[in-house]
Amino acid sequence: MILDALFFLIQAGLTLFFWAILIAAILSLLTGFGILDTRNRFVWALSDFFYRVTEPAMRPVRNRLPNFGNVDLSPLVVMLLVQACMLLVGAIRGYMIRGGLYF
Repeated sequence: MILDALFFLIQAGLTLFFWAILIAAILSLLTGFGILDTRNRFVWALSDFFYRVTEPAMRPVRNRLPNFGNVDLSPLVVMLLVQACMLLVGAIRGYMIRGGLYF
């Protein structure tokens, strides 16, 4: 019962982080193309929030990727890593259930 809650919280956190990365990438594209104006207080606050949430995970990836000009592939890489973590958590839960360690 406690492990169910723990695995649910881990999966929910990873899912929320995945969506935060996706929204941050979309906001970055929309502001880059001039569709959204960052002088608007709401747009700026929203962009700043998602930047602060996702930047600690994307900065190390961005530093290691080669420079592709204006194309930023770090959200894609981090989203793939988050998906891999979600699969790993599911596999660990499955192994614990099959091994009798899950109660």
